[in-house]
Amino acid sequence: MAPLSCRVLVLCRGLGAFRRMSTAAQSQSEVDFLKGELHRKHPGVTNLKTLSLPEELQMAARSIIHRTPVNRLAERTHSFANFLWSRKRAVEDVTLRRTAVSLERELWKKAMEKGGDIDEDALGDRIRRKVFSELKRTTYHWTALKYDEELCVVYMAARLAGGYAAVRRALNEIKKRDPSFAPQSLLDFGSGLGTVVWASHSHWAGSLKEMVCVDSSGPMNILAERLLKGDDEQAPAHIQQVYFRQFLPVSPKVQFDLTVAAFTLSEIPGAKEREEAVFTLWRKTGSYLVLVENGTKEGHQILMEARDALLKKQEKTVHDSRPVSVFAPCPHELTCPKLSREHVVPCNFQQMYQPLPLPGHNERQTEKFSYLILTRGGPLEAETEGVNWARLVAPVLRRSRHVHCRTCSPDGNLQHMVVTARKHSRDVYRCARNSDWGDQLPLIERDEEDVQSDSES
Repeated sequence: MAPLSCRVLVLCRGLGAFRRMSTAAQSQSEVDFLKGELHRKHPGVTNLKTLSLPEELQMAARSIIHRTPVNRLAERTHSFANFLWSRKRAVEDVTLRRTAVSLERELWKKAMEKGGDIDEDALGDRIRRKVFSELKRTTYHWTALKYDEELCVVYMAARLAGGYAAVRRALNEIKKRDPSFAPQSLLDFGSGLGTVVWASHSHWAGSLKEMVCVDSSGPMNILAERLLKGDDEQAPAHIQQVYFRQFLPVSPKVQFDLTVAAFTLSEIPGAKEREEAVFTLWRKTGSYLVLVENGTKEGHQILMEARDALLKKQEKTVHDSRPVSVFAPCPHELTCPKLSREHVVPCNFQQMYQPLPLPGHNERQTEKFSYLILTRGGPLEAETEGVNWARLVAPVLRRSRHVHCRTCSPDGNLQHMVVTARKHSRDVYRCARNSDWGDQLPLIERDEEDVQSDSES
């Protein structure tokens, strides 16, 4: 038998070889997983740094504000921004009737319990008046917004920079995960100030050849065109081939590579009308449909209505038989787990941006928004980078040698994962430390020790 020292030497050499093999395997895994990128730029990162408006757009907006004096602009801007953020869906007629019947029944019951002589006709009149008064007091009164020139400027001061940031961040999801996508045509439904055109141009200036902006407000279309021309009617538009319309193209067979509706569905009063609008937009979508709303319960639920309609309901007329697939942010096509919670919280994300340089708007701000991206084709056709990765749905908490990640996973559940290098590999751990709210992480196998159902997201 060989001396002990020799055997120890052989064993050490064997361990060294094993380590080299493990390192080689890990390096190969790292190459496959990172695609040659650094951990801080791994394929799941879709967040953007603090965004600023394009210089031409910012200069045009400042010129328009200077040339269109609005009394108490700063105060009205703040008030209007709060109004838009708190805006809810109109109460459906069926819900209103159900509430009225329930309230009337309750009032009749109380009146009967008191006993005595009752004049039913007079009592019925009093109850109906009380029901009407109570409904008027408690029901959200939705009204359509009508923009004149002055309100358009207030809206621009309140929402231009934030709206641009949200749309730019949502479109970056496509740009990052589907780099071969080069849209030639764009449809912006409810185009408003034209922020979708500017955001799309920042990503695909080289390929976009036709951009159709549809908005029912004439004054808003005029303002959007002024922004494109730098507030100079004689100047050429900074972005060419942009066409403004007040109605959607009539032909049902006309499709656009990229269709966007940003902060638009919430301005359609009824659920049935919103569903019809979503199906119309889907019919006009050749590749991607992008929907963006406020990051509130209302905004999130409006998007989930649209998602369910396209995934679960059949169109009456089908011109393009390619099925719908969810591209982002959901890593699955199951019911949104946040909607099944007792205390519903919205699935939203955030983007830092520099606001227009107006009084009270000097410091960078955060736009909180919800979004939904749908694409044509089944799962195989939609097999782009990150399709099977979990989505971070809350800020990442970085601690010593471990990271807390709250995710929505491909199995349709919310999870709280404690990621460590020992349990999840060095690459996954480093990617987790370099990720943030809204990014994606590689699908991590479940381990009861470090994965638990998330009751806080």
